[in-house]
Amino acid sequence: MPLDQPILFQRVPTPPWGDFNDRKYVGYDDYVKADGYAALEKCLGMEPADVVEEVKAAELRGRGGAGFPAGMKWSFLPPLDDGQRFLAINADESEPATFKDQVLIQYDPHLVIEGIAICMLACQLDTAYFYIRGEYHHHREVFEKAIAEAYENKVFGEGSRMGKVNGRVPHLYLHRGAGAYICGEETGLIESLEGKRGWPRIKPPFPAVQGAFARPTIINNVETLAFVPPIITHGADWFKTLGKGRAEGAPPTVPASFGTKLFGVSGPVKRPGVYEEHLGVKLTALIDDYCLGPADGVSIKAYFHGGISMGVVSQDEAEQGVEMDFDIGKKWNNLGLGTACVTVIPEHVSMVAMARNCARFYSHESCGQCTHCREGSKWLYKLLTRMERGDGTTKDLDLLLELASSMGSMPGNNICGLSDGANWAIRTIVNKFWDEFEAVVNKPTGVSLAVLGA
Repeated sequence: MPLDQPILFQRVPTPPWGDFNDRKYVGYDDYVKADGYAALEKCLGMEPADVVEEVKAAELRGRGGAGFPAGMKWSFLPPLDDGQRFLAINADESEPATFKDQVLIQYDPHLVIEGIAICMLACQLDTAYFYIRGEYHHHREVFEKAIAEAYENKVFGEGSRMGKVNGRVPHLYLHRGAGAYICGEETGLIESLEGKRGWPRIKPPFPAVQGAFARPTIINNVETLAFVPPIITHGADWFKTLGKGRAEGAPPTVPASFGTKLFGVSGPVKRPGVYEEHLGVKLTALIDDYCLGPADGVSIKAYFHGGISMGVVSQDEAEQGVEMDFDIGKKWNNLGLGTACVTVIPEHVSMVAMARNCARFYSHESCGQCTHCREGSKWLYKLLTRMERGDGTTKDLDLLLELASSMGSMPGNNICGLSDGANWAIRTIVNKFWDEFEAVVNKPTGVSLAVLGA
């Protein structure tokens, strides 16, 4: 069912409710006029545990990629002691072709800030760090302006309307990343936040127990926190009327696809951008109804439906009814929904070249701690480069799949999920476009893809 009205994009003009060109910064005063910070005021009259339970009851799942239930994550915190407790907001957004969070950061930052304040109040976190992608220069300036407005209006700082949180004055700081993909992983982000090299940590201990500066820490994505104020305002039952819901026949203990989602679309379509729709919207509807279809003269071959780490969906699969929800991985042999930012791949693009480019990215961005990831990503890149050059053999295809599988098919062999992402990206491309790879290794030695018209 189409979304009747936007939830997150109430103040940010977005087709079909408005024009991209009408977007402007929503400052504190304009946000308050639109009932902004009313949810925070409501929380001030609630017990912190009741706020956590409301988010938990809504079954809000993380919008950063993993889809872990936010309320459940909040409930993992240990009892209060005399030490500090932190919130880290993941605004690193470095998955290739992912840009959904930047719209909230740039145009409606107070929605995110209100979600941050509610989370701090509910979980008794006295200090929050907004970890923003290093390349988001303009967005950083905008968000710093919004933080300053929040301090001026006593959301944070001395005299905060929240009072003392965990016995301390609540503070929100902006922290810039340095352009490392690996810092999108929560413990890599924490290491960077502490001023160290962005190397993911071995878990356990988990961040909720021992995170930033060895203290309890909650890490949430920007979009996840932006959903908290509407949930508090309208209630968990309202939120669960949105989206696809729970998979048919699934027990109540299985996480569902409730709510709306921001979907970013890039590539050769007539109207690329970020749109809000129910979880469960069909991929073809997203392209045809919101993006107005492929660009003139373009035929679509495939999609990265949620960042390259989730793997590809072919156009044939999309036409069979691929739905953008958290169960997409189970149905279409991918890793999951990921960031839900779609990259459209046109028919003329070689999937061998696409796989090689993905492998190059993972090889460059691997932190190097784990052998599977450090060496495997390099070998994937070398194998695919050799194939693309025209020097590959049929055996290389088997070796490619075996190597990719060894990188991600055995959970626990790697500290973070980068190796798994590389595995799914390469394996789904090869398996779903086998004919292209077979054609490359069977052609005469030394003949490039360009000569064959690929």
